[in-house]
Amino acid sequence: MNFEFSSLVQAELVHAGLDTGDVRRVIETALEEDLRYGPDATTAATVSPDASALAEITPRVTGTVAGIPVALAVFDAVLRDEYEVLGRRDDGSRLIAGEPALVLQGSVRGLLTAERTALNLLCHLSGIASATAAWVSAVDGTGCAIRDSRKTLPGLRLLQKYAVRCGGGENHRMGLGDAVLIKDNHVVAAGSVTAALKAARDHAEHLACEVEVDDLEQLEEALAAEADEVLLDNFTPEMCTRAVLRRDEVSPKTRLEASGGLKLVNARVYAQSGVDYLSVGGLTHSADAMDLGMDLR
Repeated sequence: MNFEFSSLVQAELVHAGLDTGDVRRVIETALEEDLRYGPDATTAATVSPDASALAEITPRVTGTVAGIPVALAVFDAVLRDEYEVLGRRDDGSRLIAGEPALVLQGSVRGLLTAERTALNLLCHLSGIASATAAWVSAVDGTGCAIRDSRKTLPGLRLLQKYAVRCGGGENHRMGLGDAVLIKDNHVVAAGSVTAALKAARDHAEHLACEVEVDDLEQLEEALAAEADEVLLDNFTPEMCTRAVLRRDEVSPKTRLEASGGLKLVNARVYAQSGVDYLSVGGLTHSADAMDLGMDLR
């Protein structure tokens, strides 16, 4: 389906820092899945064309909301000018079970047609934001930041990474071309950590360069080469502490990121080692959806 967002929704998306073209693509894909077999047969059969109602989208659990502008964009695409926003919460705010996150007045047929797509996105993104907020809370006061990864669902990366920001986390690279991340296979291909770093800098000197290391010996190579960042893969908290001490001695400007073996219960222990980041792929690839539902009044 082809549509243009209203100026209000367009402004909402821009204010949130979202790519409007990306949001439109996601919504078009989702609505086409629902409507590829024809209009909403159930709603057409049971709802009068001129029926209007109040719709409340309400969380069943406490959590952090993300995706309100995206949900509004869905309703905007379906209802056009046949709805009004009566109340809403801002992304990144804490939701309490039973307190509406979004209240709309509009055509019942349009509200019900848009409901599942809006909720699918809102529940998923709020789940990511809630999970991120839990990790951020776990390391509060340590100076360590929570980072995401490229372990995202195809087609939803920009939205998932937006949800991480709503939860207080930070984004790692968005794709393969905006930063260099030398992984173990790159090291094997290049011959060593030192060789891989040199090759990466020669090829893309304008990009930040991070290298993954498997042990303290490889860390020494990375620090000697003054890598911008070093990813400590499957290091224990004790190894992370040793890595931080060595970094401070050899290459103080190098940032350290712990990855692998991280769980919410040990997040603070890792953060207290002095590393700069905890890399948590589970924020985007396995966060539970937040339970929100839409009820007509």
